[in-house]
Amino acid sequence: MAVKNTTQVLIGGKIMTLSGYESEEYLQKVAYYINNKMTELGQLPGYSRQSLETKHTLLDLNVADDYFKAKRQAELFEEELETKDRESYELKHDLITSQVRLENAEKEIALKMEQMEKLQKKIEELEKELGGRLKK
Repeated sequence: MAVKNTTQVLIGGKIMTLSGYESEEYLQKVAYYINNKMTELGQLPGYSRQSLETKHTLLDLNVADDYFKAKRQAELFEEELETKDRESYELKHDLITSQVRLENAEKEIALKMEQMEKLQKKIEELEKELGGRLKK
């Protein structure tokens, strides 16, 4: 069973205690992300004049936007990986097919070479026989 971790983090200038089954490093990373988002939003004109509820909603919307963009990017990467896996499989299949064809062609060449050698010997024998007959 996983161990629950607890750590103190600084979010928006306030110390908070976070706990979860993730590592303390991960919890700190999440807090760092939220702080960066808050800083990013704080730099927008008119943000500081918004109510706390509106600020929280804007933070939620920005986090959700980042999440959906990252999720879509992950989906695109998965699709690309599947395509590359499929292409790799097809290339491996083509390679194996080509290797089989090459082996068959090499066997055919060897067989033809053997037949050619036999025919060459037969030609030599016939030439000797013909040469012997012409001398007589």
